[in-house]
Amino acid sequence: MKQQIPLAERLRPQNLEQYVGQEHLVGKDAILRKALESGKIPSLILWGPPGVGKTTLASIISKQLGRSFFVLSAINSGVKEVREVIEKARMLPMAPVLFIDEIHRFSKSQQDSLLGAVEKGRITLIGATTENPSFEVISPLLSRCQVYILQSLSISHLETLLHMAVETLQQDYKLQIRVDEKEALFQISGGDARKLFNAIELVVEILMETSQEEIVVTNQSVKSCIQNNLVKYDKGGEMHYDIISAFIKSLRGSDPNAAVYYLARMSEAGEDPLFIARRMLILASEDIGNANPNALLLANACFDAVSKIGWPESRIILSQTAVYLATSPKSNASYLAIGKAEEMVRKTGDLSVPMHLRNAPTKLMKELDYGGGYQYAHDYPGNFAFQEFLPGSISGSKFYEPGDNPRENEIRARLKSLWKHKYGY
Repeated sequence: MKQQIPLAERLRPQNLEQYVGQEHLVGKDAILRKALESGKIPSLILWGPPGVGKTTLASIISKQLGRSFFVLSAINSGVKEVREVIEKARMLPMAPVLFIDEIHRFSKSQQDSLLGAVEKGRITLIGATTENPSFEVISPLLSRCQVYILQSLSISHLETLLHMAVETLQQDYKLQIRVDEKEALFQISGGDARKLFNAIELVVEILMETSQEEIVVTNQSVKSCIQNNLVKYDKGGEMHYDIISAFIKSLRGSDPNAAVYYLARMSEAGEDPLFIARRMLILASEDIGNANPNALLLANACFDAVSKIGWPESRIILSQTAVYLATSPKSNASYLAIGKAEEMVRKTGDLSVPMHLRNAPTKLMKELDYGGGYQYAHDYPGNFAFQEFLPGSISGSKFYEPGDNPRENEIRARLKSLWKHKYGY
């Protein structure tokens, strides 16, 4: 009988003795093991490739410390969920462990929401990331965490895990499993323990349909089973994120051929068309922006059309949009502009709005000269009046730097003509 709980979950280690790999961190006399044995664990970032045990290690740490364990995924959690956990932490006798998977996907504001609780020790943060935290985690948070690098699993580690998996599956299905060749299993897993477990489980389940006594696993049988059942194999969604990442990076990199290839991969795997359209809509603004404003319009029309039209016809609309976005000139100037402005707001706080820009809905406000001296742009030649719009203390701050492309070069020339030397365009 097929097990309801995935093999990868059933084989998840419950303590360091069962944990495979990362001997440099949790082996005898290793730094993280010593910290655990002392009962004092700082907030930390676990940096390493997928499937090497980051989530499992965080769970083991919380168990060994006897702490409550909260898990958030940066993919579907935000500031609201973080604050809810921090509020729950106030009610607990000991600071809980808050594990955030893919913490590099958190925005700066979301990471900011963690700072106070980490600094005051209300939570012990464990963040997991596949990206370099020096670039993806904000400096104030990074300075409050220890960074531990997890290494890819070796062949000997994978052999140990495969042996465990085969023994468990033999007990589950009451049959013999003989692995004659391992290379394909290891290649498909890419050093990812979860993918290895998913692969051997799927292969055994499929081969059981034609053999009831002994199953023989070969490279050919592994490749055949996985290629014909890609979605079932990718139970944890890792490939889902690998493929969409490759798709977006191909669009950003102006390669329409790679873009439609990864689009076809998602199409064949049964990916949600709206998910693809939504990601292209984001890219149209983040990576193309005012270099070609029509990109956002087309991406929005694509999302709307895909919402109305079923599969498989909507794949044509997705392909058209993908090719258009890939071949458009690129600019992330608007994306960088809002980031710079947010950084300025965090640094300077709520600066006073200049009096001439304030609204004056009441008589008292008018008497206090709210809005006084404001120059209505349309009353001036060229619909422009040279006046100050930023708070005085940050006057002249430039957040938007036009990209080097035909359309934004026109924008740069216009801004330079209007503002002269004020912003340095």
